[in-house]
Amino acid sequence: MATETLARPLSSTATPPAGARSGRRMSPGRIAVLVAAALLAILWMVPFAWATATAFKSETDAAAPKISWIPPSGFTADAFVKVFQDGNIPLWTWNSLYTSAAITAITLVISALVAYALSRIDFRGKKILMTVIIASIIVPPPVLIIPLFYQMVALHMIDTSWAIILPQVIHPAMVFVLKKFFDQIPRELEEAAVMDGASRMRIFLQVVLPLSRPILAAVAIFVFIGAWNNFLWPFIATNDGAVLTLPVGLQTIKSAYGIQYAQNMASALLAALPLILLFLFFQRQIIKGVATTGLAGT
Repeated sequence: MATETLARPLSSTATPPAGARSGRRMSPGRIAVLVAAALLAILWMVPFAWATATAFKSETDAAAPKISWIPPSGFTADAFVKVFQDGNIPLWTWNSLYTSAAITAITLVISALVAYALSRIDFRGKKILMTVIIASIIVPPPVLIIPLFYQMVALHMIDTSWAIILPQVIHPAMVFVLKKFFDQIPRELEEAAVMDGASRMRIFLQVVLPLSRPILAAVAIFVFIGAWNNFLWPFIATNDGAVLTLPVGLQTIKSAYGIQYAQNMASALLAALPLILLFLFFQRQIIKGVATTGLAGT
């Protein structure tokens, strides 16, 4: 009886675990991070909301000196209708999808093979090659435009899809990111596969790549977005309307009445819409891939 009476007050006054208390209350640091993230999200949404509102205005309301979110004459989709009438949106969208997907696939193959070789294979000149790859990350892409253009001319690829695809399949930054991830994969898994008689390529395909799905998905999305948004190189390498990408094709839609603000905003929204949908569908893969790159600790 005495033990029962002693046990009752002890059990009634027992404190909950530290994890339970921390789960109910957020620390001031976490609250500050959430508030800062919310403010940044609002700052990002304001220009996007303004562009959307302008795209659904008439050209008269869009060019009015008085700033207003709601146009006096009401919202209209005339700017989008004009863009679709003056340009070949379906063809340009297909060209962008085709070239961006091809660039992404080829980049993944090249970057993954190079990163795996740098991570697992010891060969002469490995440090020099890694130094060159890291140094090439800081080279501005416009510096390479002239030599790449002459190279495409020599290969007779101007005004073809290959002129858009081939110069964009080399991404030193993606090689570096993949190498950092491959370095974190335990070598014991590969050693066990070697003992079972697996070749180097089989280990790469059946052991390393399945473990690297998050980072491969993130790299694929980043490369696809970069290829889709690229305007300068496709603009220089193509003149034929049949191979124009969406960002380049939309810039060919011009009016004789000067700047058309509503039409320009409508074109920008049409070019950005596929990327917004891509992020909404694959945001978990992007976040997970970035979190597993190992760059946070470098």
